[in-house]
Amino acid sequence: MRLHGYFRSSAAFRVRIALNLKGVSVEHAFRHLRRNEQIAPDYLALNPQGQVPTFETDSGDVLVQSLAIIQWLDETFPDPPLMPGNSLRRARIMAFALSIAADIHPVQNLKVLNRLRSMGHDEKTVMEWAAWINRDGLAASEKLIAEEAGPFAFGAAPTLADLCLVPQMYNARRFGVDVTAFPRLLIAEKAALALPAFDRALPQNQPDAEN
Repeated sequence: MRLHGYFRSSAAFRVRIALNLKGVSVEHAFRHLRRNEQIAPDYLALNPQGQVPTFETDSGDVLVQSLAIIQWLDETFPDPPLMPGNSLRRARIMAFALSIAADIHPVQNLKVLNRLRSMGHDEKTVMEWAAWINRDGLAASEKLIAEEAGPFAFGAAPTLADLCLVPQMYNARRFGVDVTAFPRLLIAEKAALALPAFDRALPQNQPDAEN
């Protein structure tokens, strides 16, 4: 199996955490997003969206989109489960995950920020945009789990929610967001980062990491 990613990609970060939690070893291939390696012809033949991550299974099938990859991993390697509980519980976990993966992350990623730059916005404006998206989205995420028992987002073990949360908190800090405004999210993040599976997945711990 092979995972195509980039050390700072939040979406690839999520999949790395899932692999670590499942104890699944894969080959890693790196696509440098700032050098546009994700739109090279050979990669577009693999993933027409020109994004990371892309996952190649051991049977040669190709999967794209981080949450779809994680779903396949969870169904193929069910221990530990990343979507536990009854149907209502799983729906709430998915809703939290999507509040980050669908509502925050896409509108502050590199492609969008580069588009803002190409439209003539200065770097200060671009960074303020990314910070605003993070603050606004994380404020909503904080409320979604305000009444949930910890220490993780949904109870005593990590779920898909935590796989999305930790990379987004990393992003928020990069954009200068004061994350102390989100105490419940910080509790979940702290619990997650105490686990080797999350720590090993951090961007700075990847072979392709840069300053």
